[in-house]
Amino acid sequence: MPSMASYSKAAMERAMKVQEVILRALAKKITWWQAAEIIGISDRSMRRWRERLEEFGYDGLFDRRRGRPSPRRVPLATVEQVLGLYRDRYFDLNVQHFHEKLGAEHGIQLSYTWVKQALQGAGLVARGRKRGVHRKRRERRPLPGMLLHIDGSHHRWFQDERWYDLIVILDDASSEIYYAQLVEEESTATVMAGLREVIERKGLFCALYSDRGSHFWLTPKVGGKVDPHRLTQVGRALRELGVQMIPAYSPQARGRSERSFGTWQGRLPQELRLHGITTLQAANEFLRRDYMAEFNRRFQVAPAQRGSAFLPCPRKHLDLIFSLQFERTVNRDNTVSFQNLQLQIERVHWRGTLAGCNVIVHQHLDGSISLTHGPHRLGRYNAQGAAIASTQPATANAVEKTRRGKVKKTTFPPRLEIPPSTRDSHFPTATTAAG
Repeated sequence: MPSMASYSKAAMERAMKVQEVILRALAKKITWWQAAEIIGISDRSMRRWRERLEEFGYDGLFDRRRGRPSPRRVPLATVEQVLGLYRDRYFDLNVQHFHEKLGAEHGIQLSYTWVKQALQGAGLVARGRKRGVHRKRRERRPLPGMLLHIDGSHHRWFQDERWYDLIVILDDASSEIYYAQLVEEESTATVMAGLREVIERKGLFCALYSDRGSHFWLTPKVGGKVDPHRLTQVGRALRELGVQMIPAYSPQARGRSERSFGTWQGRLPQELRLHGITTLQAANEFLRRDYMAEFNRRFQVAPAQRGSAFLPCPRKHLDLIFSLQFERTVNRDNTVSFQNLQLQIERVHWRGTLAGCNVIVHQHLDGSISLTHGPHRLGRYNAQGAAIASTQPATANAVEKTRRGKVKKTTFPPRLEIPPSTRDSHFPTATTAAG
């Protein structure tokens, strides 16, 4: 079998042009008579070419007068099957994803390069753009848990008019996905929920790499440097846990997470469509139950060193750490005003009154509210401000204040409360006088 170098450059260029036109006709982008007109041959010649295709495959389009067989032969039925599968079922998959589906689900073993060129030649896939300037990729951290990436991607994940954010947390050392969740909007609460879940399952990590979103950093000047001293709610929570935060100043700096999102956008919408998933809840269940493990199996790499930098974290106070915290002053009637709510504090045994004290209001991720003063938890309330459970047993010494904040004082000695009853009198009544 002769090599490709045995054919002249002109013959190769003509064969490449003919292959493109034939592929478009096979993919039903154009008709066969249009293909004949483009190539510059008659309908009769096109019929002979189709017979040659059926005998030698679509790669057998080199000049037959040389008496040499095609260096590559793919049956025409296989070509039509591949193009038909992509056109009718896998039309929104990228080439790599489609190549995997061909081998895994249809038993068609063809090289990635062949599939890519066939799809591009048929006009079913756009040709890739030329790469930009060369950049040196940053070395991965050697151990899992040394650096985690967090980012969100705003995309039409269901391939309709709905836009959602996909929040992903991955490890820099291995690209393992620890958390993936579709949410209405990336926010402080949704980011905290992801970080808390990762810490509960894996443990404390060393550093977090993120963009300069407003829920991660405060940036005094647009496009400028972040202020590391003015912490957001996420920054405060991670500082309490001893986790370092690292800001990224360009998309190229977040190259690992950006490339990961390119893969997510090229695969997840298609997988949701193939599985018939159209709701946010079903999509998140699919992510947790099936797709995260499949994604990690396909794209996770081995870290440079054995071991782990994760440390176990006690879960006792995570609900307080991963909450929105606000400082308030206790009113004179031992209530705290917060978002048009009046949170009543029960009497505590270690202080007579908390009026005037500064307390922290914790708005939890589930909407409930807690009050703390130093190490003491003063109460837990639902989203409407009603007490869920009292931290201290009710006491009889609690006093009620008036509307103006003054305590109703009891007289001393205490007033005798004698129930009204018939009693003797030194003065005669009308009845006695009549007797």
